[in-house]
Amino acid sequence: MFGSVSIIILFIAIIFVVKTVKVVPQQHAWVVERLGKYHATLGPGLSIVLPFVDRIAYKHILKEIPLDVPPQVCITRDNTQLQVDGILYFQITDPMRASYGSSNYIAAITQLAQTTLRSVIGKMELDKTFEERDHINTTIVNAIDESAANWGVKVLRYEIKDLTPPKEILHAMQAQITAEREKRALIAASEGRKQEQINIATGEREASIAKSEGEKQASINRAEGQAAAILSIAQASAEAIRKTAAAMQEPGGQDAASLKVAEQYVAAFSQLAKTNNSIIVPANLGDISSLIGTAMQVVKSQSVAKKI
Repeated sequence: MFGSVSIIILFIAIIFVVKTVKVVPQQHAWVVERLGKYHATLGPGLSIVLPFVDRIAYKHILKEIPLDVPPQVCITRDNTQLQVDGILYFQITDPMRASYGSSNYIAAITQLAQTTLRSVIGKMELDKTFEERDHINTTIVNAIDESAANWGVKVLRYEIKDLTPPKEILHAMQAQITAEREKRALIAASEGRKQEQINIATGEREASIAKSEGEKQASINRAEGQAAAILSIAQASAEAIRKTAAAMQEPGGQDAASLKVAEQYVAAFSQLAKTNNSIIVPANLGDISSLIGTAMQVVKSQSVAKKI
C-alpha cells in the first residue's frame, strides 16, 4: 500500500516538474496565458510556469520566414492580363501582437500582398512592369508593413519571381524585340558605310592636296632652277663680253678678234654645207673679207660706245 502511494506521488511530481519547467529554444518565443489571460512571453532558455494555472498558448519562430504568395492575374493600365508570382519575407517582432492582433496573420499578409500587387500593377503599362520591378517590390513592402505593424510582424522585402503575359502578347513582344534588333543592326551597318565613305573622301582629299602641293613645289623648283640657269648664262655672257672687250684693248687684240670671227664664219659655212644635199657657195667669195671687216667694225663701235 505504501509502495503504491509512493509511485503515485513520484508520478505526480514528474508531471509537476514537466508542467513547471519550460525550455524555450533559441530564436523562439512562447506566449503564456494564466487562467485564460495573457501573462508573459517566454524567451530562449529555462523558464518556470505554474502548472494547471499557466499554459503555453502560442509558440512563435522569430527567424526570417519566406512566404510564397500564390500567383494571380493582374490587369495592367493598358488592359493586358499579366500573371504575377512573388515571394514575401517577414519576421515576427512582437509575439504578443502576433498572437492576439490577428486570427491568422499569415493569411492576412498574403491577402494584403495580393491586393496591393493588383493595385500597383493596375497603375502601370505592360512594358513598365518589366522595368519597374524594384518600384513594385518597394511599394508592396511599404503598404504591407504599415498594416502588419498591428500584427507584430515586420515585412522585410517582397520579390517578384515571375511575370507571365499571355502567349499572344509574348509573341508580339518577341517580334518587337527582333524588329528592334534588326533595326539597330541596319543602323549600325549604315553608320559603318557612312563612316567608310567619309574616310575614303577624306583620304582622297588629303591625297589631292598633298599631290597639288608637291606639283606646286616642283613647279616652283623648276622655275627657280630655270631662272638661276638664265641668270648664270646671262652673267657668263656678260663676263665673256667684258673679257673680250678688255682683250681687244690690248695690243693685237683686234687682230685676234678678226681671226676668231673668220674662223667662226668658216666653221659655220662648213657645217651649213654638210647638212644639205647640195653644196652652198656664196655668190661672191670676196665678200668674206668684207663680212669680217663689217663684224670688226661692229665690235669696234661697241668698244667705243662703252668708253663713252
